[in-house]
Amino acid sequence: MSIPFGYVSPEQQMRDKADYARKGIARGRSVVVLQYEDGILFVAPNPSRALHKISEIYDRIGFAAVGRYNEFEALRLGGIRYADINGYTYDREDVTARGLANLYAQNLGQIFTESLKPFEVELVVAEVGDTADEDHIYRLTFDGSVFDESGLVAMGGQAEAVAGRLKERYRDGLPLADALQAALFALTEPGGERPPAGQLEVAVLDRNRPHRKFQRLAGPRLEALLAGSSAAEGTGTAADAGTAEAGAPAAPRDGGSQAPPTAPEGEIDTGSGG
Repeated sequence: MSIPFGYVSPEQQMRDKADYARKGIARGRSVVVLQYEDGILFVAPNPSRALHKISEIYDRIGFAAVGRYNEFEALRLGGIRYADINGYTYDREDVTARGLANLYAQNLGQIFTESLKPFEVELVVAEVGDTADEDHIYRLTFDGSVFDESGLVAMGGQAEAVAGRLKERYRDGLPLADALQAALFALTEPGGERPPAGQLEVAVLDRNRPHRKFQRLAGPRLEALLAGSSAAEGTGTAADAGTAEAGAPAAPRDGGSQAPPTAPEGEIDTGSGG
């Protein structure tokens, strides 16, 4: 039997899709997620004030992504809807990072298998627990593979080199300022300059905060942390109020639901480099 002209084997198609997705993800800047003394820290170089790589999904759950903004934003919004519906229908404690990771794995796997073009994204879904042993960090790749990470993860850009530098500085139970310094050391190429506070996107899942654990760090508190000042830990409620999650869903009243925020359509994360 003759092979039709232009025939490509399924194995070659999968390899081509994987190479395409990896190249797209590698063009962007890296994102680092790591455990620290009081929770989980997210750090991303990002000069854009409009396109977030780091966001809140639910009470204890955060989301970070690299790749094409319109693709990972669609996934983020789908995760918010899933969390909101399940939290309202059952119980807020029933919404877990593991459940979200499974949902994203199914979606990404189906897109990778059935679509001509795979999503050029890599995700982290993290959940902070009452203790460090109850924290969960899941990394998901473009083909729907799920990895249960321990302690730290780097994705996008030169992820292997970033992860190697991060392991040099990382240890269990780092204070927040030291964890941020370790993340910036990892994200800065040898001989390069660290990005200023205005070009960083930083957030935490702080297990000591009541109810919603997610908090963005910006302004004076971030600058103090970048300076390694212990005063950053006690900047007060004014700083907290000024760094609340922009565009994330407001915490609903007990038993109440909420509508997810509206995503900008058709935007690509060109300004933030992926």
